[in-house]
Amino acid sequence: MYVKSDVYGSGVMLVEMLTGLRALDINRPSAQHNLVDWIKPYLSDKRKLKNIMDARLEGKYPSRGEVLIAQLALTCLATEQKNRPGTKQVVEMLERVEAVNEKPRPPRVHSSHHTISRNGQNSATYRSPHHTRQDRNRGSQLPSG
Repeated sequence: MYVKSDVYGSGVMLVEMLTGLRALDINRPSAQHNLVDWIKPYLSDKRKLKNIMDARLEGKYPSRGEVLIAQLALTCLATEQKNRPGTKQVVEMLERVEAVNEKPRPPRVHSSHHTISRNGQNSATYRSPHHTRQDRNRGSQLPSG
């Protein structure tokens, strides 16, 4: 019984690592106080997963590793203990993540894309080199909210 509880705790830790957020935080909006309850639906969707990744990572991580960690976290967080992997399986899955040889990609930031930092401020200041000189001279206006 304790092993499966430890596995759940490992899932919580993995979610904290992916997001850079604490498991419980009453300073977040009420629907987001419990990180696991809030984030769980994002873990199984690659497109949504990008939205919850810790902005401090700046996109410099293998996307395959990101997906594997999210899948592992999701299985560790299974509601029913019997559906959670054993510790040996968790270690094997972590070793698979470590074996991902994909080089980190530079962050993909476009002029129309922005992220919100942990303090709620826009964090994108980079313009894509694909814009024309005239475009660059006009400056970047990020949409609010």
